[in-house]
Amino acid sequence: MLLVSWSAFVLAPQLQLGGAKQVPVLNSTEVYPHTRPGEANQGLQVYRANGCAACHTEQVQQDGVACDVVLASAGKNPDAVSNLLATLTLRGLSQEAAQAVSDKITAAGGKVETHIVAVGPDIARGWGLRHSVAEDFLYDNLVQFGSLRIGPDLAGVGSRLPDANWQLLHLYAPQSVVKGSLMPPFRYLFTTRKIGAAPSPDALNLPKEFAPADGYEVVPKPEAKELVAYLLNLHADVPLYDAPFTPVVVAKP
Repeated sequence: MLLVSWSAFVLAPQLQLGGAKQVPVLNSTEVYPHTRPGEANQGLQVYRANGCAACHTEQVQQDGVACDVVLASAGKNPDAVSNLLATLTLRGLSQEAAQAVSDKITAAGGKVETHIVAVGPDIARGWGLRHSVAEDFLYDNLVQFGSLRIGPDLAGVGSRLPDANWQLLHLYAPQSVVKGSLMPPFRYLFTTRKIGAAPSPDALNLPKEFAPADGYEVVPKPEAKELVAYLLNLHADVPLYDAPFTPVVVAKP
């Protein structure tokens, strides 16, 4: 029984993932993932040491994919295409339905693109653009999957909350930026000290109810900066062959 358990939980994963390497990004010449910068890698150890995985996961779940049909050009008969679009459903389609809609618009003279969209509760919450895959954790040691969501999933927190100052405020006084937050403050990662000849450029700009006494300031310790560097480095927002989606590109004015 011991041998069977060891084979299932140690040997099999090692054979499957032990030689994992960077993989190509879908429709790109780039590879994924990049190694984490040194400060972010140190922040992973701070994340681990403070037990953040007890309340947060780093694994976005996905139910499946849908197709959105996007009009690229109305062609030479815009009125006919416009009238046709008013009768069609363009979002959340199966592949077969998307193809049928595309054929109708093309027959009317329009040009379309079909976008792959990941779907599921985690995606709808804005926690990620696709489900988490093994490549996302290639350079993490130890991997902090987590199993409980008292707080939101953090797999894509660097994309949705990219402000380092916000992250520092959240660590020091969570309720200062998230009303009603259940997260405990990590104030031991900061130093409260008297203001010298001039305020420190690193001092937190805290709301009055969370600010220290007059003449004092709160500055982050190196561990706080490292933890924030790690959080800002959590993206998992590139399309892969085993986790595809179509990025939405906003045209520049």
